[in-house]
Amino acid sequence: MIDLHVHTTASDGQFTPSQIIQMAVEKGLTRIAITDHDTAAGLEEAKIAAEKLKINFVAGTELNISFPTGEFHLLGLGFTHISPSLNDIFQGLVKSRQERNESIINKMQEDGVQITLEEMEKDYPNTILGRPHFAAELVKKNVVKNRQMAFDKYLAKGRPWYVDRVGANLDQAIVAIKESGGVPVVAHPMSLYLSWGKLPDTLQNFYERGIAGIEAYHPGARMTECLRLEELARKIGLFVTAGSDFHGPKVRADRKLGHTCNGKPIEDRFWTQELGKYLNRL
Repeated sequence: MIDLHVHTTASDGQFTPSQIIQMAVEKGLTRIAITDHDTAAGLEEAKIAAEKLKINFVAGTELNISFPTGEFHLLGLGFTHISPSLNDIFQGLVKSRQERNESIINKMQEDGVQITLEEMEKDYPNTILGRPHFAAELVKKNVVKNRQMAFDKYLAKGRPWYVDRVGANLDQAIVAIKESGGVPVVAHPMSLYLSWGKLPDTLQNFYERGIAGIEAYHPGARMTECLRLEELARKIGLFVTAGSDFHGPKVRADRKLGHTCNGKPIEDRFWTQELGKYLNRL
């Protein structure tokens, strides 16, 4: 069992990189990728822990990409180093997040909820702040009963405190990932919010621009959708990955380390026959 999509406290996960590695070993995983949002901050800690506990480690990230519909997240997997071009993208995305966070706080304050950015940074040090942290803060202040309610009532798209965020340019992100020794992979393609009629041409376009794979298996998708995505990937020439998108039970209780859609264990074939095989050819 492996996992190719996991988050830590370096972004919006519940556990530190070292804790994630320990959990992976305890659960019997043989390989794990750390893919925090818009940062590489947790990779060194995770690498050291993985070497100590003798589990195969994949260095990665998950970048927010500008896209006209839905949500486009691009995984970079298999980094050998972090290139200057990728660092530039990280800095741009962090700046965008900060501007968004300030706008969210302004909306909250206008509605009488007294939360400051300084308070958030103190509560979540050394972390890329995002909506999950705001949701947790709203629970802490008894504004809502749980994080899901915070999203449903205030933070989700179309809700009163939602603010759009500027993402990275896709072509620049593809180049930066490759310059870091990694491979670009579309995370949870169903989040693009494209019809099945439009998805094939879009993925074909991504492939021609340098994307190598798609995360066909994700807990946010139905099994029928995952199988359909894998079939589509084969026709285009994309390889297929699978991940849990694990953040921790306090953040997303429905997601389990080492498991993907329908609770299915993530098989080693997604490394040996897919991503790992592709990396070995580079």
